[in-house]
Amino acid sequence: MQHEFRNRTYVLADVDPLDVDGVRTIEVGVGIWLVAFIALLPFYGRLEDSGRGWWLWTCMAGFGLGLFGLEYCRRRRKTRAALREAAEADGFSKDPDQPSG
Repeated sequence: MQHEFRNRTYVLADVDPLDVDGVRTIEVGVGIWLVAFIALLPFYGRLEDSGRGWWLWTCMAGFGLGLFGLEYCRRRRKTRAALREAAEADGFSKDPDQPSG
């Protein structure tokens, strides 16, 4: 498929969209926050002396909030899978976000 816009022609490849539900992205983010917390832990005294002790607690907050986000994304993935199965059983589109047709 080609699109022309002004003086340029863009060629689009036939690529199926990725099934991205956010779980892996959140898992990576939570892991990074945890690694950052563990990496800063030995420097707690030095961070407190320089007024940057909040860095450590920011990492812990990012980890904790990420766990909530991870649970939310897992529940969302499970709900979407159930809706997809119900739609297939009724003979509708495979993706509940896409109109059947």
